[in-house]
Amino acid sequence: MEKSHNQLNDFPKEQVRSAIQAGIVQAEEQISNKMNSTHSYKVKNGKRKILYALGSVAAVFGILVGSSYYSPALASSLSQIPIIGSVFGDSNLIGLQQAQKKGLTSKIGETQTINGISVTLDEILYDQNEITIGLKIESEKELEELYFGAGMDFTINNKIPNGSSGGYGENIQSPTIRTAIQDITVTEDMPNAFDLGLILHGKNGETWYFSTPIKQITDINKIPIQHSENVDGINITVTELSLSETGISVSYESSEEGTDFELSRAGDIEFLMVDQDGNEIISHSGGVTGNRLKDSMVFKSNKKFDPIDSKVQELTITPYLALPTDGGGVEFDENGESKELDFKGDSLQSVEFKSFKVKIPQ
Repeated sequence: MEKSHNQLNDFPKEQVRSAIQAGIVQAEEQISNKMNSTHSYKVKNGKRKILYALGSVAAVFGILVGSSYYSPALASSLSQIPIIGSVFGDSNLIGLQQAQKKGLTSKIGETQTINGISVTLDEILYDQNEITIGLKIESEKELEELYFGAGMDFTINNKIPNGSSGGYGENIQSPTIRTAIQDITVTEDMPNAFDLGLILHGKNGETWYFSTPIKQITDINKIPIQHSENVDGINITVTELSLSETGISVSYESSEEGTDFELSRAGDIEFLMVDQDGNEIISHSGGVTGNRLKDSMVFKSNKKFDPIDSKVQELTITPYLALPTDGGGVEFDENGESKELDFKGDSLQSVEFKSFKVKIPQ
C-alpha cells in the first residue's frame, strides 16, 4: 500500500485543509443530519429515502435525492478486490478497470492515521459521469460494519456545494481491513478542474481530511439529443449523450406539477439501453437533484452506463419509471427545523415512454 502523496510542490495542502476544516465546522450539524437521514437511495423496485432542503428564497426550494447513500451496488463491485491491489483495477466495474489500465486515474496514495485507523486515499477518476474515489482502510482493532456511515462529505474549491448526489460502498476483507469506493455525480456547475476536499467521519468521532487538485479526463464525445415527451403529466427532455473510454452518460431534465416530492414520479426516471444487436448496456443509475419551483418539481440527472466498443453503431434508449416500494424522507425548513415524512409512493402509477435512437460516430 502506498504511503506517500506526490503532488505539485506549490499546492498549499495544509492551507486548503485548514480552509476545509473551517468550512465544515459551519455546516457540520446540518451535514450530520443529512448523513443520518439518507443511507438509502432509489434503485429499481427498491427503497427510497429522500432529503428535502427547503430554501429561504421565495417560491424556490431545493431537493437533494439520494445524497451520500450507502450503496450495496458499490459494495458488490468491491467484492473481488484482494487485500493488496488497486481499488479501481480490481473492482468489477468495467469503466473503472479501463480507466486504471489506461492511466486515466489520478494516483494519490496519501495516508492519514487517527486512533489506530489508517485511511489511504488511493486514486480518483473524474470523467463525464462522476468523480469516483477509491479508499483503502486498515485498523489496529476490529471495525464495526458501517463504521464510516454513508461515506465522505466533500468540498469544491473549499466550499460545500448546495446540492449533490452519489453513493458509497465498502468491501470488508477482514475485521481490520476494508476497501471503499465513493462516487459523486457530476453536475453542470462543477468546473473541469478544481481542488477537491474530502471529509470522512468515523463512528467514534474521528475525522479524516484530504485535499487534492483534480481534473476531468479529456476525449469526451458529446452527442446532442433533445428528445422530449410528456406522458401523464411527466415532462422529460433528454439533452445529451456523452461517451468516453470510462463509460456512457445520459443527461436529462424532467418536471411534474405539484409540490409533494413523495408523490412525484419525475425524479424516478431510469433508462434501458441496447445496441443495434439487442445487447443491453449495463446501467449504474445515477443520483438525481431537483428544485421545487412555484407549483412544479424540476429534476436533473446524469445516468451512467458501461463503456461500449467500436462495434456499436447505434443505441436504442428507452426511459422508464423505477418507482420506489418503500422509503420516506426528512424535510428541513428555512430555519433548519426537520420533519419526518411518511412514505406515500405506494400509490404511484407507472407510465410508458417512447424509445429513441442515437447514432454513434465511427
